[in-house]
This record gives sequence, structure tokens and C-alpha cells, in this order.
Amino acid sequence: MSADQPFRFVILGGGTAGWMAACLLAKRWPQHRVTVIESPEIGIIGVGEGSTPQMRDFFDSLGIAERDWMPRCNATYKTGISFHGWSERPGYGGYFHPFQTVLDPHTAPQFFFNTRARRTGRDVWAHPDRFFLPAHLAANRLGPIPDQKFPFDVAYGYHFDAHLVGAFLREHAVEKLGVVHFERTVRQVVLDADGNVDHLRADDDDQIDGDFFIDCSGFRAAIVQDALKEPFQSFGSNLFNDCAVALPSANDPGVIPCETSATALQAGWAWRIPLTNRAGNGYVYSSTHISGDQAETELRTHLGLLDSDVSARHLKMKVGRVARSWVKNCLGVGLSQGFIEPLEATALHIVQATVDGFMDAFEAGKFTVEHQDTFNQSIAARYDGIRDYIVAHYRVNGRTDSGYWRENAANQNISDSLKSILTCWYTGGDLVEEIADQDIARYYAPLSWHCLLAGYGTFPDNAKMRPPEAGLGVADMAAVDDFISRCGRNFQSHAALLSAHQ
Repeated sequence: MSADQPFRFVILGGGTAGWMAACLLAKRWPQHRVTVIESPEIGIIGVGEGSTPQMRDFFDSLGIAERDWMPRCNATYKTGISFHGWSERPGYGGYFHPFQTVLDPHTAPQFFFNTRARRTGRDVWAHPDRFFLPAHLAANRLGPIPDQKFPFDVAYGYHFDAHLVGAFLREHAVEKLGVVHFERTVRQVVLDADGNVDHLRADDDDQIDGDFFIDCSGFRAAIVQDALKEPFQSFGSNLFNDCAVALPSANDPGVIPCETSATALQAGWAWRIPLTNRAGNGYVYSSTHISGDQAETELRTHLGLLDSDVSARHLKMKVGRVARSWVKNCLGVGLSQGFIEPLEATALHIVQATVDGFMDAFEAGKFTVEHQDTFNQSIAARYDGIRDYIVAHYRVNGRTDSGYWRENAANQNISDSLKSILTCWYTGGDLVEEIADQDIARYYAPLSWHCLLAGYGTFPDNAKMRPPEAGLGVADMAAVDDFISRCGRNFQSHAALLSAHQ
């Protein structure tokens, strides 16, 4: 089949991933037919979800304004992630991982310089929070959209009810983009003589034909793993967490944070995602180190809900990725393709990168498999690069209060890339140069790596510190504080920003 002939794309599975894929395909290729097969038997999780700034680009590409989707999905703004209790090192009990802004060149070089000075024994300020505007916005509950007289953009993500976002995108895809939607439970994936997917068969014996299939069937991976037998590569030796327990709670009256919080617990960490109507909470943990009942009790205690009758939802996670995302005439997207635990909210970013990358490759190859190998290598490298950044959170943790944290700190199952990053940091090397040499900044930029490693306080002992020598050129923290504070005066409260959408 040529690119000039109408293609039939069939997406198995709805949810946020399936409907994101449908919108992206139908928007770019309106001449082709996009069909979503969604099972009515799939339950609703709705635990609340966060995103990276790429989600903003996604909605912009569809021409959907924030005022049109955010109120319907109980969405709030997100300037970054605050980490609490991941280190016991004095002065480093918490830190903020900011999204990047166009203002960073004014402060990031000073932050990088100070962290390197402290790594080499100089007693200078090197905690990240004072250097970046998003941390200031989060601390003061300010929304990330400035006044019109402030001509600088601030990257931001969102928090939202994932089920409501899926429903919103389904409506947009069907009503505005012409996507066909069927509610069917698929019971069989039928392959042809060459091993390609020929058609899907529903439980009512209806046959669903297509030319290319997108597998968004979740961890079940009905096409890419079950039918096409693509090998799954577990990240279990790198990332211990394999379960989660989630439950909602009320927001603090009149206060809606613009940050996701990640708080270290006994055998993992707890998220808190603020929505307009409630907070989504959960505990991501290792079932090797704690039982599901124990995890639920610890989460309830953490939230002050030990005696609450609010029910909890227990989830299992399959952490890793398929060897190839594009196999035969099928593309795995979302959980069927892989999953890295939710610490940095990368799941939907990978969905978007996968579908966009596939469309570029498929179009460049005139709707053939010409660029399939290159695409697969790129997506696999993205997964592995993100994995390494997540692994670093555990590998350099500064906790000693449980076997879970001690085993993570001693874990030697890390990639050569991450080993080189950590070696560079601990030996006082140029981390910016190391990241450039490895060509991994497209996964996480030097700013993110510096914030993580400095935020944990991975520096020499304070007793070994010496005053910086004269003329070293360390950051003028008073000037940095003044710059960040004056920039912050151009932002209204998060609550006021959300109210403007109502």
C-alpha cells in the first residue's frame, strides 16, 4: 500500500494513551481512517496524574485552549516536583526539581559553578532551590503564567484526572477529527502468513480489519507482546518498585499547590497530586520489602487517614520496556510498550514522543518500514535514558533507616552511562561536558542532573569544607535571590489563575 492510498489505523484500547494517539494521528493524517476499539469492561482507575511540559505542546498542537479542557478535567498547573525525605544529610532533607525556563541562563551557570566548587571542597551555597524561578513559584503558590508585561515563558506541566482527560480527548477525536469509536471487547488477534496483524476479532465475532495497529491495551499488551511475542526487558534489577496503592483525599481549604510532591517512605515513596476537587495520593513500593496491606497502612498513616473509610486501590506495575516498540505492522504505545515507575511523570511524555516519532518515520519512509529500525533504537534509548535518571534517585539516596533504602544505595545494577555520570560528579568533573559527550541531554538536561545530585547533598562532609579562595567567582546569592524574587512579582496566585478558566 502506498502513502497516497487511505490507510486504516486501528487503535486497540482507549484511555489517555489511546486517545492521545488517535488525536495525533487524525490531526496529522486526516486523509486516513483512525478507529479506536475500546472495551466497556475496563475499569476506571482515576488516581490523578501529572505531566511534563510536553503535554502543553500536545494540547497546543490540537488547538485546544487550557480554558476548554482544564476545568473539565479538574486540572491544575505544575511547575515541578518537590522531593521530601530522600536524604538524611543535614540541610538536604528536600529539594525542588524545576521545569526549565528561558530565564535559566541567568542563574543556572552560577548554580553549576557552585555545585562544582562544593564538590571540590569549597564551602559555598549549592542547594538548587534558590537558583530557579519554578521553585519560587511553587513555594509561594504562584501560577506559571506571567503578566503580559513579563515577556518570558515558563515551562510547566499539569495535574489532572486521567480518566476525564481520556473522555475529553475521545470527544474531541470523534467530534472534531472524525475518529471512529467502537465499544468492543477484543478476544483474538489474528495474524497473516507473514506474521503481520491481519485483523482483530471481537467477542461478538465481529471482525475488525486494519492496515496498521496501535496497541494501547495496557500491561496486557494484547498485540505487541501477546500476539507478536515481542520480548519484554524488565528493569527490575534497576528499579525495585513493582506495586502501588492509591487513594484520594481532600485538598487543604483554599490552597492548591502547583507542584507534585514525592515523599520517601519505608519501602518506596508517596505521591501527592493536587486537583481542583481533591488530591490524588499513592504509595509506590517494592513488594519484596513490604506487603500490600502494610503499604496501605503506611500510606493512610502518612496522610492522616488511618481511620478513614475511603477505599484504596491496589495496582501492580510491570516496569521495563519491549525490545522494539514498532513490530511488523503494530506500534506499542503506553503501558503495552513499557513503563518506568511514575516518579518523574514521564508516561504520557513517552506516549507523545512515540507517536510523533513514529509518524515522522512512517511518513519519511513513504508509509513503509524503511525507518523502523532507527525509530526503535531511538525510542529504546529514550526509555533507557529516562530509566537511568530515575535509578539515580535511588542509587544516591541518603537514607539508612530501612533495608529498602540501603539496598538501593548499594545496588550495582546500573548502566555504564549512569556510572560515568556519578563518577564525574563525585570526582569533581564537568558534568555538563559529560552529558554532552554521552549525548543524553535530550532525555534529562544538565539542569535536572545537577538539581538531583545537589538536592540530595551528595557533597563532601561539611568538616572537610574550606572557604572559597578569593576571586573564585562563586555565585552572589543575594543577587540571585533578588533576581528570582523580582521575576516572581509578575505572577498571580495559582488559585486566581485557575479561577480565570472557570
